[in-house]
Amino acid sequence: MEFTRRQLTKLGLTAGVGVALPVGALSRPVARLLDASRVASPEVERFETSLPVPPTAEPVRTDETTDYYEITQQEETAEILPGYETTIWGYDGLFPGPTIEAQSGRSVVIEQQNELPVPVSVHLHGGVTPPESDGYPTDLLFPPDFDHDAIPSHHTAGTVDGFSHGTKEYTYPNEQRAATLWYHDHRMDFTGPQVYKGLAGFYIIRDEIEDDLLLPSGEKEIPLLICDRTFREDGELYYPSLDPSLLGEHGVLPVASDGWYGDTILVNGAPWPKLDVSNTKYRFRMLNGSNARVYDLELDPVPSDGSAFVQIGSDGGLLETPLSHDRLRISPAERFDVIIDFSNYSIGTEVTLTNRRGSGKTADIMQFEVTREESDESEITSTLSPPLEFPDPDDAVETRRFNFLAGMEGGMSTINLQSFDPERIDANPKLDTVEIWELDSDPAHPAHLHLVHFKVLSRNGGPPGPYDAGWKDTVFLDGDTIEVVARFGPYRGKYVFHCHNLEHEDMMMMANFEVV
Repeated sequence: MEFTRRQLTKLGLTAGVGVALPVGALSRPVARLLDASRVASPEVERFETSLPVPPTAEPVRTDETTDYYEITQQEETAEILPGYETTIWGYDGLFPGPTIEAQSGRSVVIEQQNELPVPVSVHLHGGVTPPESDGYPTDLLFPPDFDHDAIPSHHTAGTVDGFSHGTKEYTYPNEQRAATLWYHDHRMDFTGPQVYKGLAGFYIIRDEIEDDLLLPSGEKEIPLLICDRTFREDGELYYPSLDPSLLGEHGVLPVASDGWYGDTILVNGAPWPKLDVSNTKYRFRMLNGSNARVYDLELDPVPSDGSAFVQIGSDGGLLETPLSHDRLRISPAERFDVIIDFSNYSIGTEVTLTNRRGSGKTADIMQFEVTREESDESEITSTLSPPLEFPDPDDAVETRRFNFLAGMEGGMSTINLQSFDPERIDANPKLDTVEIWELDSDPAHPAHLHLVHFKVLSRNGGPPGPYDAGWKDTVFLDGDTIEVVARFGPYRGKYVFHCHNLEHEDMMMMANFEVV
């Protein structure tokens, strides 16, 4: 199935660029539509709040093979904007949630307890995970006394592991390389608003290969969850849901039809924070945790020597060799593991991490101030990892094509002109076989595959782009056609792939594949 939005427009088949609305959304009361367009966050002084770092979770017990954790999903209040209280939904009541630090080859079991007023499903993004623990969208964990018959039947259709009440255990074998992963909500139809309310956290896997490198560590290894949010004048989060209870009709008001873009940039849950640094190298595990916003990151001023960012890792872990970037584009759900060398700045310099895709307030992310001199024993070696064993495209037994297109089927977002059906299988790769997938979009969509990591083979018929290196699980389709190659396994079962613009995902830009 090969088509583009331009071709479909000529045929009269599209519902309009960027429209991803359920039928009837345009009939919402005018007052609500105006409300959505006029909401503006309270003014915040930039670069005044210190950068917070999410706490690292401690296991409740361990044995020879496994670390066991307990996490409660609950509503809390937090002071995100100085002087205001904001209601969040958080893992252990935190936004971001506590960081899980795991060891490659050592299992983690997390008992998730749901004390929220809605169902949830937890996905370990980038995890090579058995299907029953992958957070399939209809594998819902309900609050203890919730009547699951009160929600639409398609929310529990086609489940992989059924649904639970109160608690559920998720098992992560961690049979994969060291990498920066993250866990977040993945509930059918409501992933966007529930992640927006705070249900996201880091999950970092470590291994001996990475440990043997002299990369910046300790207080100089910092995770950065970058996202955007809009707040009401009283400091509460604003999200343009059709049903703010998140129990009825899913979807968003027309103002967010192509994704919801907040007017306040948060890093680790703080608005435009500041970090004091020494004149040494720092390692930043960057995650775009926004619902829809793409960032094009740059340092201002530019360093006196060398590149702004030295990329050492991608979604699936370390690169073979470092890559230098003056700018860094990062789409929703992508991770970039980078080094910034502050020895290229004089003491007292304020270095702003900026966003070339932003304007006004959203053109700034955070600020670093070089406040002191320190010795630096860290090193970026020319070889970071043994050769990455990518699948050979010549071994591919199947080539599949998927077009990501918003605004089809009465307003739904689609893949290959079909909206998501939890009971329909759209691809059935055989266990341990190699396939090439051609991913096409018009306009822009970050595409994410569960279970597998892949290598980008080409972009628009040419070589991969500058941000496509290494093992990927999410790739940005900016109106592009991209070929990727993956080996499907090591588990049989049903998984999803989807657009990680969460408003598009909730409006059905998702499909199933089943490893058979």
